[in-house]
Amino acid sequence: MVPHASGRPWLVGSWAPEDLVVADAGPVRVAVYGPESITPNRLSELVSPMRGLPDLDRLARRLPGSAHVMASAHGQVRVQGTVTGTRCVFTACLGDVPVASDRADVLAGMVGAEPDEDLLAAGVTYGMLFTPLSERSWWRGVRQVAADSCLLLPGNGPARTARWWHPPEPNVPLARGAARVRESLREAVALRQPRRGRLSADLSGGMDSTSLCFLAAEHRPDLLTFRWIGGSAINDDPLYAAQAARSLEHAEHLTMLETDAPPVFSPPYWLPDTEAPRAATRGMNAIRTGIRLLVENGSTRHLAGHGADELFTGSAAYLHTLFRRRPVTALRQLRAHRALSRGPLASSLAGLLRGEDLGAWWRRCADDLRRPTPLRPAPALGWGERLPATPWATGDAVRTTRTLFYDVADQVAPLAPDRGQHEALTALRSAGPVLRLVCREYAAEGLRLELPYLDDRVVEAVLSIRPHERYTPWQYKPVLAAAMRGLVPDVILDRTTKGDCEESVDRALQQHVPDLLELFADSLLARRGLIDVAGMRTTLLTPPRTGDVWSAQLEATLGAELWLREIAVRPTAALAGSTRGGARHLHRVTEPEETP
Repeated sequence: MVPHASGRPWLVGSWAPEDLVVADAGPVRVAVYGPESITPNRLSELVSPMRGLPDLDRLARRLPGSAHVMASAHGQVRVQGTVTGTRCVFTACLGDVPVASDRADVLAGMVGAEPDEDLLAAGVTYGMLFTPLSERSWWRGVRQVAADSCLLLPGNGPARTARWWHPPEPNVPLARGAARVRESLREAVALRQPRRGRLSADLSGGMDSTSLCFLAAEHRPDLLTFRWIGGSAINDDPLYAAQAARSLEHAEHLTMLETDAPPVFSPPYWLPDTEAPRAATRGMNAIRTGIRLLVENGSTRHLAGHGADELFTGSAAYLHTLFRRRPVTALRQLRAHRALSRGPLASSLAGLLRGEDLGAWWRRCADDLRRPTPLRPAPALGWGERLPATPWATGDAVRTTRTLFYDVADQVAPLAPDRGQHEALTALRSAGPVLRLVCREYAAEGLRLELPYLDDRVVEAVLSIRPHERYTPWQYKPVLAAAMRGLVPDVILDRTTKGDCEESVDRALQQHVPDLLELFADSLLARRGLIDVAGMRTTLLTPPRTGDVWSAQLEATLGAELWLREIAVRPTAALAGSTRGGARHLHRVTEPEETP
């Protein structure tokens, strides 16, 4: 427990001692909750000029790493997470008292909340939930604070939110911006040095994880690396990983054959906690096997490149804004994007000229739920990717989802004026909550997963670069390649291929269709009228060949089913005091300091 300056309770929870740093400046008390993101002395320096809660903006913009930031001053409280949602803030009312937590299920247990049926329907029907739905709590009565906003709690009265963060203007040339990206990544990795045990990192052979390995080796030459060996016959990841490993000559390298771990979609099916459904479920048994191997070899912190795809790659959506500013450049790049996607010219130009706002785009998503995906899609120039409904979603689920999308359309606003910047933020803020739950999987097995690419300062450095240089169709991840040039071997940075594992995934899925059908034979989603098990059986036994969207939707459906089952065996009244695997959590109970 950490008290207010008055001595009354402020922060209550379970955390490692090094994860929470507190500093005071007169009546202002600030707490930073994150793994060694700042030293006590440095926090005291930053806090010393503060006189009230608004001053927290300046402090938060200077903090490296990934952390919750909380402040108490003059009987009021402010709390915020990270701008990608890897650290979230939830709030609810316990009687008349507003409370906040970094875990929705903790609050759900305190207030007796029930699952959000509308969000369940949308999760099953669409599979992937984008901002703002990705920032909506899965529990009715528990509210999630938007990633760019903070929660404000007065000494008395209701809680409210305020936007404190805005994306940078994307006007920095690549050559200059890459240097800042390199330094922000270098600082992000340097913060992840464990006090106990070893530091490990994924070494897939791809640019994302390999870059983190070379940055980590600057501080830990004895780094422990980990990689899978397997995939399809055309998977060239092992070749590039082996070349990178030879350059990390002081590191220790662990490998695991794909055949030595449970295949994707294999039982047992379970979740480590009950905060929300998992969107990434198919390979968790294999991942747990890898985690245990790392823990056996002494790792306590593990670096992974998750989030880099969302940060460094994007669709052609940026061309919509670029065309209105630099039409010649936009048309030249559109031609290259069309060559890559083989999209029709007419629909590509129509997308470039279409002026629909974000609300209209959400309405089109709602209207297109029952329409198939075109066989030759044009380059994505809209506000995001539109998907067809899951084949096994019931009519009720689709109608509920359509109504929910219409509601979003009436209220939604772009995350940035530039359409490419909006898409980047949507991808990051939609992936952040998903990856936060993946971190829980690691924590349940005793390993802390670190995602430096999603640190606030790293995100700001990348988003400040011009979108048409960030997403050029002529080079793969040009920003990361430029930032890591001279540190990571050129053979990795100049790679033009991406490892392919879908062949083995498809094979494993067909092998475990009977297990999945057995699981869904007594489905809680079906009891709620959200899925048609017969339709699922048809899809699994005769899968469509029009794309792999339905496979991702299967993962989302599986995650929702497992979540409902976990809740059923662990009623919400018990959630506040129980998390499988000893996952850490922090929550704050706010009460006016002057009341008994």
